[in-house]
Amino acid sequence: MHTPGAAGWLLVVLCALSGSYCLLRMRSRVDSQRQAAGGEALMGFGMAAMALPAALVPAPRAVWLAGAALFTVAGARALWESRADAHHLHHLVGAVAMVHMSVAMASADGHGTAGTSLLTTALFGYFTGYVLWAGARLIPAGAAVPVPATGRTAGRPTAPPGPAGPPDGTRTGWGDRPELTRACRLSMGVAMVAMLLTV
Repeated sequence: MHTPGAAGWLLVVLCALSGSYCLLRMRSRVDSQRQAAGGEALMGFGMAAMALPAALVPAPRAVWLAGAALFTVAGARALWESRADAHHLHHLVGAVAMVHMSVAMASADGHGTAGTSLLTTALFGYFTGYVLWAGARLIPAGAAVPVPATGRTAGRPTAPPGPAGPPDGTRTGWGDRPELTRACRLSMGVAMVAMLLTV
């Protein structure tokens, strides 16, 4: 949905950056990463286009209907791929949200109808919960330091173990960093919550 002023531009930048990182993840050596990244890149750039301020890009009704058709196909693909990876169900819900908002933008007054208010509420509740869950996953867990029975630290203090790298010792690429992937998904979830507020 179009959002006015600086808030709209912040959403555009946030979603475009998220989509760009998802494109980088498509170069991953992990098959599941590449498959998930394609749908998330489409979602990021689609949300960036939808968040553009209406005064800058007054899109005709046909554009929104085309967007609804595109994300209908994306949702069908996500449903098919969810047989192998349940995370694609999240992509399906995102595609439903994009179709919902595209249809609302294509309506005469640019707002959703009363008949879709329950869907808006359900989508808003889902993505709000997803943002809280994804945010909690980014909080690092404190590393417990074992203390001997005497209460004194035995030997020199040991630094907490760092993230494990690949077993062959090669350097992890930017597209394979799980913390960046989670941050990217969290950013798109926050943007989706903000956009659903304007439906």
